Amino acid sequence: MEKQILHIDVNNAFLSWTAVDMLKKGYKIDIREIPSIIGGDETKRSGIVLAKSMKAKEFGIRTAQTIYQARLKCPNIQVFQSDFKVYREYSDKLYNLLLQYTDKIERFSIDECFLDMTEYLMKDTLINKAKEISKRVREELGFTVNIGVANNKLLAKMASDFTKPNRIHTLYKDEIPKKMWILPISELFMLGKRTVPKLYNMQIKTIGDLARSDKEILNKKFGKHGIQMWEYANGIDNSEVKYIKEKPKGIGNSITLPRNISDIQELEKILLALTEQVTYRLRRYDLLAKTVNVQLRTKEFEDTSHQGKLFTATSGTKEIYNKAKELLEQMYKKGIQIRLIGVRVDNLIEKDECQISLFDSKQNEKQDKLDKVVDELKLKYGYNLITRAGKMDVGGLLKLKDIEK
Repeated sequence: MEKQILHIDVNNAFLSWTAVDMLKKGYKIDIREIPSIIGGDETKRSGIVLAKSMKAKEFGIRTAQTIYQARLKCPNIQVFQSDFKVYREYSDKLYNLLLQYTDKIERFSIDECFLDMTEYLMKDTLINKAKEISKRVREELGFTVNIGVANNKLLAKMASDFTKPNRIHTLYKDEIPKKMWILPISELFMLGKRTVPKLYNMQIKTIGDLARSDKEILNKKFGKHGIQMWEYANGIDNSEVKYIKEKPKGIGNSITLPRNISDIQELEKILLALTEQVTYRLRRYDLLAKTVNVQLRTKEFEDTSHQGKLFTATSGTKEIYNKAKELLEQMYKKGIQIRLIGVRVDNLIEKDECQISLFDSKQNEKQDKLDKVVDELKLKYGYNLITRAGKMDVGGLLKLKDIEK
């Protein structure tokens, strides 16, 4: 199966995160809209520019130059201190949102992530997932991202570096000549600055020139790195997304609905679809949940959530859905227009840690067998091909693209 990879890159991360944080704390101006920079101690002539707004860029201010030099170009430039505690907070918020789409996430840097979506797409397309992620990051977190869509990490990374900001770009193999080979050789991922002049001396000035070069000559000149450069220029990359293989502390999923819904019966059907996805992942980890949480967001962006404890720890779809449905009924007010609904399970324990009474064991045995059969069929034939009767007509509303594994 061909890999399905996304690369998420936060646009102007340090300045964007600072702006969002300041707005939340009551600052009246969005510093992304004025000449501003993120920098170190301005009292020291050695303090440098870590990030700049688009307005600052218009004055010729560049990242890594001194704040003193920036002030010469724009005397009224607004300087804000870097705060890595804030940056880590917003990086974690992004990561936690992305965890709703796949468990296979590599944090490439504080503001970049690779996502392996290969086993998490089912009937949807990678570009649809990218569009949904882009929209949710903008609406829920307050900043924008560039997203690269491809079949390997290299091409996804290259695609996300195309036109910015707030853009989604594909870079599939058949698009390499048109989109990548025309770029200067210096734009190739992982190509060191010292290597560029050497390639220029060999009349290799674009990525396409490198891709069409003799691989053996490159090997003699640069060794293994020459082979890797040639492979990258031709879009060849077999590296895996290096994700942390640890069991989650909680598993959740939410969906921004394609239209506002005020009918609780419709919401219950969507809740069942979300619960089934959450419990499917729960069982794949051999975990049981003790707590269920349901979240609603109105069309006015007002958030409410209710949490409840399960009678016994379980991974059963029926038990968890019944608790989620109960919570939904407690919190839902008739006539309220809902734009987002989510379900989450927490207080997870290993399956072999749970002691179940004989009564509970016999009561749940039939349901456990059903869940196991459904899971096996989903693994064999695809997640969305096997569904429960209670949510047979939800696919039309969610258009399948909104269903996460």
